[in-house]
Amino acid sequence: MVYGYIRVSTDRQDCASQKIGIERKANALGLSIGRYVQDAGISGVRSPDDRALGACLRGLRPGDVIICSELSRLGRRMFMIMRILEHCMNRGAKLYTVKDNYVLDDNLQARVLAFAFGLAAEIERDLISQRTKEALARRRALGCPLGRRPGSRNRSHKLDGQHDTVRQMLRAGYSYREIARRFNVCPATVYRFLGKIPSVQTAA
Repeated sequence: MVYGYIRVSTDRQDCASQKIGIERKANALGLSIGRYVQDAGISGVRSPDDRALGACLRGLRPGDVIICSELSRLGRRMFMIMRILEHCMNRGAKLYTVKDNYVLDDNLQARVLAFAFGLAAEIERDLISQRTKEALARRRALGCPLGRRPGSRNRSHKLDGQHDTVRQMLRAGYSYREIARRFNVCPATVYRFLGKIPSVQTAA
């Protein structure tokens, strides 16, 4: 099976350009797209298991092919891309990218890239951690308070603008936990949010 994978982070973005590029790549390889897998309006930081991509990856068989526009369509974190690449190699599947022009399968190039992605991700985590520690140390040295001001609250909410969607999900019988999973937040966040919506009871 040849899969064409498309992901756009917002509904307003157009999938057409990605699809055109994937079709051209498939034609150049002498392949025909058997199925398109699409994640629309879903951020690349979310786990593949929470996207349509996850089901595609779980169903891969030896010889299957995935074609996507670029590596960033698979995920926004290097270690996530590395895991996806490793999964494809373990299943004997190939992955082609249009813009990056990568050929990722069980060959030396793919193994080198997997190592590079893993190393880069590790270095990135260490650098972020080090920068954070240094910034906190400077603030402490200057006598600046750390963290949120006592008694203050966030002015924005992760579910802001989702009132209608949450109402519809409640009417459809979704539980708080299922709603939380849909928006990638914890159930406690949903409870607090529901308390702000008129005419919606927060009792279980």
